[in-house]
Amino acid sequence: MIVVDDVHKHFGGFHAVDGASLSIAKGSITGLIGPNGAGKTTLFNVIAGVLKPTSGRVTMDGEDITGLPPHELFHKGLLRTFQIAHEFSSMSCRENLMMVPGGQSGETLWNTWFGRKRIADQERALRAKADEVLEFLTIEHLAEQKAGQISGGQKKLLELGRTMMVDAKIVFLDEVGAGVNRTLLNTIGDAIIRLNRERGYTFVVIEHDMDFIGRLCDPVICMAEGHVLAEGTLAEIKANEQVIEAYLGTGLKNKAQVGA
Repeated sequence: MIVVDDVHKHFGGFHAVDGASLSIAKGSITGLIGPNGAGKTTLFNVIAGVLKPTSGRVTMDGEDITGLPPHELFHKGLLRTFQIAHEFSSMSCRENLMMVPGGQSGETLWNTWFGRKRIADQERALRAKADEVLEFLTIEHLAEQKAGQISGGQKKLLELGRTMMVDAKIVFLDEVGAGVNRTLLNTIGDAIIRLNRERGYTFVVIEHDMDFIGRLCDPVICMAEGHVLAEGTLAEIKANEQVIEAYLGTGLKNKAQVGA
């Protein structure tokens, strides 16, 4: 579905992404792990059109999408979330979801005068869809709550809900577990699994929580120093000498040897 071919992203003399190549299969939940500074988020930003690569190529379903801006990728079904949630804090959770779909009738001055019935019908449909999404994510009780007043984990669920308002094809989740308690993280994990199995969503997940990665992701890709170090199941990644040295640490290796 997504193919990244020898992508580089340089900031002056710093090579944040340095020849990364990987493939994301349709219908998969792929984990992307690695130490801080490995280039994971920068690679996400290149794929999602936030940054243009210095060189290299990104394709989606065989189409070259290298350097396309986020709004064009949005309409192709490629979306991403951020480490820090980006909500409209003064609007309700329901309204945050209703804002997502583009091309709404109420966005044009002409329709506000002559297309009021069309606007009203569309708003009813969007409201119903938003309520369906909130129920799917088990946060329907927050529908009228201001988005700026909910917890960090609930904001992550709301961001996931935004992807459901446009029926995304592939979603890039950047540290969805950061600052989230274990109960809410399990709820987020449940939602990701259901979206994958029931609605065919493809996910790529950056995360440092190995239990979360192990529950959701296969395959797992490890990056270090801007390039892909290894790919495989989580068990294979944990046993990889290069990954242990660059990211997981010798303590994990010693623990595994003692357990054996």
